Amino acid sequence: MTHSDSYALGFTTLDHEIENTPLTVTGALPDWLSGTLIRTGPARFEVGKQAYIHWFDGLAMLHAFPFDSGSVRYSNRFIRSRSWREAEEKGRIARGEFMTDPCRTIFGRVAALFAPKPTDNANVNIGVLGQRIVALTETPMPIRFDPHTLETQGHLALGEAVKGQLSTAHPHSDGTRSYSYVIEMGRRSVYRLFVDEGGQQRVLAELPADQPSYMHSFGMSQRYLILTEFPLRVNPLRLALSGRPFITNYRWQPERGTIFTVVDKTSGTVVARAEAAPCFAFHHVNAFEEKDAVHVDVLAYPDAGVIARLRLNRLRAGGPSSAVSTLTRFSIPLGGADSGSQAVEGEILCDTPFELPRIDYLRRAGRRHIHVWGVGQSDAATFLDMIVKIELAGATPLVRRWHKDDCYAGEPVFVARPDGNAEDDGILLSVVLDARAQTSFLLVLDAATLAERARAAVPHHIPFGFHGNHFPEPTLPGFGGGAAVKERPGRSR
Repeated sequence: MTHSDSYALGFTTLDHEIENTPLTVTGALPDWLSGTLIRTGPARFEVGKQAYIHWFDGLAMLHAFPFDSGSVRYSNRFIRSRSWREAEEKGRIARGEFMTDPCRTIFGRVAALFAPKPTDNANVNIGVLGQRIVALTETPMPIRFDPHTLETQGHLALGEAVKGQLSTAHPHSDGTRSYSYVIEMGRRSVYRLFVDEGGQQRVLAELPADQPSYMHSFGMSQRYLILTEFPLRVNPLRLALSGRPFITNYRWQPERGTIFTVVDKTSGTVVARAEAAPCFAFHHVNAFEEKDAVHVDVLAYPDAGVIARLRLNRLRAGGPSSAVSTLTRFSIPLGGADSGSQAVEGEILCDTPFELPRIDYLRRAGRRHIHVWGVGQSDAATFLDMIVKIELAGATPLVRRWHKDDCYAGEPVFVARPDGNAEDDGILLSVVLDARAQTSFLLVLDAATLAERARAAVPHHIPFGFHGNHFPEPTLPGFGGGAAVKERPGRSR
């Protein structure tokens, strides 16, 4: 069996839905573990005779793992977004996604131009906006759902002032407020940073953008928000008129460099600007202030070629390595915003390639961190198949790895042990595809050592997803408490 034969199941449609099924645990879950892990990701990769082109395109499915007294259950359910409902009704792909264009005819493209239907296919992340747990994609159409049943409840309405066509699936929170941005495309495009307090949004800053950058995430320190504009840029007129899939309208313009804009979280004032050599990143790891500078850690690629490498046909065929990003820190001097951009250089903190980074977010977001977890590759010919831990305490980073043959690990979500003091005192939760068994399992690792503590087998495979979060019991009162097992067969196409 080749590597690609082994992990291709992770890019295969799952139509089966089940509810509140108890899972058999091997090993032992921590007795303190409660709450629920909720994840989202693509689970249907074709509709009728049409197939999605990119990993980021598939129709979204929620997966929930509620914990209770050493046991765990599992539920999964498609998000009944407009994109999903229209695809079901029409028997074909109904809305444009990241790299898939459903408007195959000239008539269809003209109709889409005059009546645009942005995707609400929330397959990227689970976060909190407006004091609600929501599923997110890169349009400002967060999906509300019941965290107990996973039933879709419609869109979370954003305020009139927060208008734009694009957004991020990675909002930030400092415990009392949430922060995010939208991008309004037009003759005069603008990045619009906003804060959410108690479900009410307020615009913090509006930054002009002649050719907006593709940005998947942004940074947050204790006092500042940091927008990072990579030189993957789009002409809004081309985006509106080309009739091409969304991301194919963007152009790599290395001469523009990488632009950092630091904005005060309270006043919305721009306090610093900086420019670095061209690079690309999906994910910010963290940001913190120290010695009159704000330090921004990202997983940097040399260019945006990774986007094409994540096309489904290439992934299924065992294409070239995708996890070639390295942990890189940019240190931006504070002050001097009026004098223009300052030149900065990226410092590679660790040369171990990895992706889907996580930190102890509740305690370290916006503050200096020591530990970063993510997923990497055992060799360049395979897909993401190991969990890595990077420790930045000394002059040389310490790297730990978890790897098992024919097992393909997903994003490791850190859960702190109650009353634990150390930054890595807790566990990691990861959904792993077992290619030999043709199913997936929930993996529980010691966050400090990456020693395996438990695993719980799921009765089917779970397609490779992106992000999720663990929500403690106070956020989900009573969730997971002994409801009858019920099966919901999904509708196959």
